[in-house]
Amino acid sequence: MVNFNYLLVTPLAILGASAVSSVIDLIPGNFDSIVLQSGKPALVEFFAPWCGHCKKLAPVYEELAQAFDAAKDSVTIAKVDADAEKDLGRRFGVQGFPTLKWFDGKSDKPEEYNGGRDLESLTDFVKEKTGIKIKTKKVAPSAVEMLTDRTFNEQVGRDKDVLVAFTAPWCGRKSSHALRTGNQLMKTDCKSLAPTWETLAQDFASEPSVLIAKVDAEAENSKATAQSQEVKSYPTIKFFPKGSTTAEPYEGGRTESALVEFINAKAGTQRAPGGTLGPKAGLIESMDTIVKKYIAGENINSILSEAKKASNGLNDKYAQYYVKVFEKLGNSQQYAEKELARLEGLMKKGGLAPQKSDDLTSRANILRSFSSKEDATDEKSEL
Repeated sequence: MVNFNYLLVTPLAILGASAVSSVIDLIPGNFDSIVLQSGKPALVEFFAPWCGHCKKLAPVYEELAQAFDAAKDSVTIAKVDADAEKDLGRRFGVQGFPTLKWFDGKSDKPEEYNGGRDLESLTDFVKEKTGIKIKTKKVAPSAVEMLTDRTFNEQVGRDKDVLVAFTAPWCGRKSSHALRTGNQLMKTDCKSLAPTWETLAQDFASEPSVLIAKVDAEAENSKATAQSQEVKSYPTIKFFPKGSTTAEPYEGGRTESALVEFINAKAGTQRAPGGTLGPKAGLIESMDTIVKKYIAGENINSILSEAKKASNGLNDKYAQYYVKVFEKLGNSQQYAEKELARLEGLMKKGGLAPQKSDDLTSRANILRSFSSKEDATDEKSEL
């Protein structure tokens, strides 16, 4: 959950938004009772809303508070807007932002925190100070590639179709980051887009020519890229075709299905939501034309010869599979039906590696294209 107190928004946006944060907000009226007199230790962040490093820390600090939410009777994770509450900042010698201080709950002499500002470092610090044991979830590696100024130039304009979401760490308020496309107002924010973006990246993880990426528009190592792309609101999504550094703004829906459909149309892929291949995967139009001749009853030997000739001019591994099927059908008209049943059985069992599953799906799609011929043969047998 994003800490909305870190956002620079209009008064109208503030009135229209609501959120529940696990981080305690401190002001002069409650600071002493919560931090100094409670007998409960507290980690306190002194921040300023305009501070870029504070904005970057905000979601991490929120996660930290959520991690210790079950132990809130034993430890407090809190923050002070030291720009608005300057007296509190001066009282504890705050000279820069963000400043993190550890209070033992008994005295007004805090210990300054000088460790890492990542979730793991902060969590370890609080655990070491309190002895509190919390359950941490193991997070799977992200399929989304975070691009820096350097890696953006290495990836974009080369041999991949690249879809990039430009985001900011503090972006999480729908009402203040609504984008208008034509007459349609698309309410979205970086936080709500994040899980969809991860799912999208997983859907195309097996496509070597497609890259789903992000750029942190406020990070020191990538903000120059955001500026060069004239990104003015978050999230902004842009598509870069293979071999081109000229972006095409994405203005469609931000659901998984809409994004999958867009990439398929642009990259020529055949993915379905969930990452599986669609019913057209593996099919080759020129080879399907030959299949139709087979279905129409033309001689299998002449068709096989035509298929071999056509496959030689195609840079597609499944062209040879069409040839193989024609060869097998020359020996048994039931080959496609039986082989399809076998492949479907393997896929139904599950446990296949993604690449193997893709291969079987493509082969099965090709075999199904021969089904009309076999159906016609079965009807003749029944007559």
